[in-house]
Amino acid sequence: MELCTSLSLLLLLFTALVAPVRSVASIGINYGQIANNLPSPELAVPLVKSIGATKVKLYDADPKVLCAFSKTGIEFTVGLGNEHLPRMRNPEEARDWVRKKVQPFLPDTKITAIAVGNEVFTSNNTLLVQSLVPVMENLHTALAEIGLDRQVAVTTAHSLAVLETSYPPSTGRFRRDLIGCVTKVLNFHGRTGSPVLINAYPYFAYQASPKQVTLDFVLFQSSQGILDPSTNLHYDNMLFAQIDAFYSALNALGYKNLSVHVSETGWPSKGDPNEMGATPENAKKYNGNLIKIMSQKKGTPMRPGHDFNLYVFALFNENLKPGPASERYYGLFYPDGSAVYSLGILAKEGTGNTTSSDGRGVPSIWPPPPNVYLAITSHSGRLGPVGALVVLSTAAALIKLIF
Repeated sequence: MELCTSLSLLLLLFTALVAPVRSVASIGINYGQIANNLPSPELAVPLVKSIGATKVKLYDADPKVLCAFSKTGIEFTVGLGNEHLPRMRNPEEARDWVRKKVQPFLPDTKITAIAVGNEVFTSNNTLLVQSLVPVMENLHTALAEIGLDRQVAVTTAHSLAVLETSYPPSTGRFRRDLIGCVTKVLNFHGRTGSPVLINAYPYFAYQASPKQVTLDFVLFQSSQGILDPSTNLHYDNMLFAQIDAFYSALNALGYKNLSVHVSETGWPSKGDPNEMGATPENAKKYNGNLIKIMSQKKGTPMRPGHDFNLYVFALFNENLKPGPASERYYGLFYPDGSAVYSLGILAKEGTGNTTSSDGRGVPSIWPPPPNVYLAITSHSGRLGPVGALVVLSTAAALIKLIF
């Protein structure tokens, strides 16, 4: 790894140019690369450090990125894209991938997990669904054969659209048509000790129902919040309600001890005219307040004191992502390395007694419209069939509420 050694020397020069944010939570960041104008991975290292991130999640296993972060101590989750899953059902292909994409970079680059596919169960692709668990098993076996199975976990990320119900959080349940598939994955997690990953986006709930879901509630600001009548637990932000809905779904199937990590969450700084709330101010509030809450390590109402892992989406704006304009504006940084908005200042400020953008501080409605907690991942880039159902269901519920 002579290349990694030389790049690590170069890295020292760049790191000195960007001062790290003080007194912020230890967080993770998603490093997407669907763009043609991004800086080199060496220049990304000081940017990651500047926001206090200690973990990075990739959507592939880019050797240039892994090499650039050599000996930085930053933990990595590498990805195996959906397109590779059918081929990886062959155990030999899985062994070859681990030996080429993971093993050579250890221990200098701290790879701690492999994320197999992304939101496979809501992809509407039967081949991917059937391939997921066999591929996870093959990769785990390949890691075990070279003594890395306790160092590198194998997992996969789910959209919250795998839930059939999600409100109140205590009634969270998996879609009945997915229970068989989900159970196989959960059995794998229970046996190997790997975490369950979810992609949770309060932004989509607000965008779908801006008159019913207040900005205060989704931006972690002072609000009336909501009370789960079944548990008497109070929720002052939507993200925690989403997480606890997923925990409830796990509990309902008997998986009470699995660890849940938020592999994606974020807020766009720009969008199309019809994308309500996609502004730099709201993105700053969401991510800044999120970091502050994470630093308090209070956990969710259902899991108090639980210091869950969370990855913000994303490091850079990505100009080649398909879909609505917001898909290209989730980044904390522009490709030239300048910040889209300041996180350091907001992370030190209190959330205060702010109100929603209309200035009226409209209280949250309880119960919320059906499926309001379901999220469509920003990484998917499109409203697929599942996402369309979520939006249509929410719209139908709103019509009933209004008329």
